[in-house]
Parts: sequence; structure tokens; C-alpha cells
Amino acid sequence: MIVNESSLDTLFIGFKTAFDAAFAGAQTAYKEIAMVVPSSTREELYGWLGQFPQLREWLGDRVIHNLSAHSWTILNRKFESTIAVYRESIEDDRYGVFAPMFRAMGKAAAELPNELTFALLASGFTNLCYDGQNFFDTDHPVRTGASSYVSVGNYQAGAGTA
Repeated sequence: MIVNESSLDTLFIGFKTAFDAAFAGAQTAYKEIAMVVPSSTREELYGWLGQFPQLREWLGDRVIHNLSAHSWTILNRKFESTIAVYRESIEDDRYGVFAPMFRAMGKAAAELPNELTFALLASGFTNLCYDGQNFFDTDHPVRTGASSYVSVGNYQAGAGTA
């Protein structure tokens, strides 16, 4: 094959097609337990208000509740994998051997969120969340009034390994 702009465009389309098909066909599960939020900046600040007070029958004066504000910042990270396709391979029409590599790259790219999400989940017994407690813990402080808190848990002890 003669190496020129047209032949390189054709190769790129073929490699991209192999990548995209494998990406689309990869089995992933992270969306079942994680929220996907698009991001176009280097970090995302997620803010939310604390627990909404329960409704009550209005008798007498209003009772004003102060909501607590929380936030968590997630820094975006970049990932890459680069493959060199040598000019001689193109000139000798050997570019077909690269398609499986681009399919593997597409599959790996689609599965990366699984690896990251489930690694975070597994570290939830040791990594801290916004309230300074481990993500999985028995005593997360939750405001119940202007200055009163209760402990709530999202962890249930069992007989086996977590």
C-alpha cells in the first residue's frame, strides 16, 4: 500500500471501527451501582444539602430548620494507551494484524470504569467519605435537628468476608 493521506485516513477509519465495535460490545456493570456524570473540566465539585426535615402539622409558630451543606470534589484523571503502527507494516499490507489489538484496546477502554468503580467499592471499608467516616461504616452522623445528630450505618456485619 502506498502511504499517503488517503490511505492513512482509510486505516484510521478501520482501526477506529474495530475499537468502537469492541467498546460497544464490552460487558460492563458499573452503571448498576454508580452514577455517570459527564465532565468537561479538570475537576467536578458535587454539592448537596443535608437531610430534609420531616413535614409536621403546622400548629403555632413556624419551626425553621437549618440545612447543612456538604460537598465533595473529584479530580478527573486521564488515561491512555498508544500503539505504534510502523510504516513498513502499512507498505507491506500487514495492517490487518493490528485490528485485534485495536479491538482489545476498545474492550479495555470500556471496562476501565468497571475496574475503577469496583476498586473504590472494595476500598470502602478503609477510604473516608465526605463526613470523615469510612464509606461503609456503622456510625455516619446525620443531623436530626438544629444541633442534634444520630448515627446511621450503611454496613451490616455478617458471617462471611465482605
